[in-house]
Amino acid sequence: MRIVAIGDIGVVDDMIHIGDEAMFEEFATQVSRRGVAGITALSVNPRETQARYGVAALQNLGFSPAAVGDRAGMVSRFDRVLRTAGGATGLLSADDSAHVVIAAVRDADGVAITGGGNMASIWPMHVFERACLGRLAALFGKPLVVSGQTIGPELDGDDRSLVGSLLSSARLVGLRESASARLVQDLGVPAGITQGTIDDASFVGAGAPASGAVGGGPASGAVGVPASGPVGDGGAPEAMRPYLLVTLARHLNGVDPAAFATSLAALLDRVASPAGLEIVFLAHFASLVAGDERGDSVEHRRVIDALVALGSDVPWRIEPTTTSTAAASVAREASLVITSRYHPAVFAVAAGVPTVGIAVDDYTTVKLTGALGNFGQDAVVTATGIVDGSAATTVLDAWGARVAIQSSWESRIDAARTASDAWWDRVAAALAR
Repeated sequence: MRIVAIGDIGVVDDMIHIGDEAMFEEFATQVSRRGVAGITALSVNPRETQARYGVAALQNLGFSPAAVGDRAGMVSRFDRVLRTAGGATGLLSADDSAHVVIAAVRDADGVAITGGGNMASIWPMHVFERACLGRLAALFGKPLVVSGQTIGPELDGDDRSLVGSLLSSARLVGLRESASARLVQDLGVPAGITQGTIDDASFVGAGAPASGAVGGGPASGAVGVPASGPVGDGGAPEAMRPYLLVTLARHLNGVDPAAFATSLAALLDRVASPAGLEIVFLAHFASLVAGDERGDSVEHRRVIDALVALGSDVPWRIEPTTTSTAAASVAREASLVITSRYHPAVFAVAAGVPTVGIAVDDYTTVKLTGALGNFGQDAVVTATGIVDGSAATTVLDAWGARVAIQSSWESRIDAARTASDAWWDRVAAALAR
């Protein structure tokens, strides 16, 4: 069985998005174990994706604003690609990437849209790309599976019909939080094809040790060995030290970055100092080039500078951004995770690590609440709450509840793993029909 699969993947300008890559990686791993002999991935950087995963890769369908302009351009391209697939000529240039994607779908046994939060009106290009791929699957009579999605919550106008039609045409749709399930129901998607899931990447690389990290999780008392990244002014690394993992996106939705950094630094010091925790910063959208501080690293630097200005004596370090598996292992070995990025939370809660999500808008609220709730946690605060101090109680309560959190995780992890295995079995079966 050979399939075409799309994810929000491909490293461009040395910038990697750990969570997006992790979902595709786990999808590819799981379906390959279940009879998929070949995957053709749609990527923004096919050569890099091919090298990273050992799969065939093609340029995606090309709905980015840089390629087509505004929404009208997306509508036009959507129509021209589908008409071309139906046999029309002269609508696309001879070297248009859509030609090879059309051929790949026509020749495949199935089509998959791998996990993500792409189907929302804030990213219309992703809605059009996935809807177009779904129409191609339907045109050529190929089974379609949509895995591990957040839908919306912002889904307006024509995007609602595009997403509703796409999901209704699938044989199986995975939804990773209850808010998405409710929205999909409102779109009229048949209930029989939908299933609630955890995030696709929850167990990515499970069992693989992080580079420079050892230990068995928060209850055992085992801790990580500091990696080779730079050491903060707060002190030299010790041979073994438990750590508080921090990952921060730059998007703060209007909250003053300086005020946020200063307030968060004070809160990190308040938690880490009495607990004897090192603070570890690991960027999830970042450059793979050592010392090149872009993406999340910019926000991390603000907080580090604020820690120094505060005079904190808590040691800190920057963990290099490398692979999804390494990032997942670092989250799983943490004693506490504080993150405004989604996948550090996904990785951590699936390992029973106390986790605090920092939401900045409705989208991040839905995702973080869903990720934590899937494993029995609920500590989601707002960026505004960090600044005004109201988030401190939630953070301190999460740390104080670490034994109870671990106990709750132990009571549910076997069922979660069994359900995850069953989900991947169902995905492979749907693609094979």
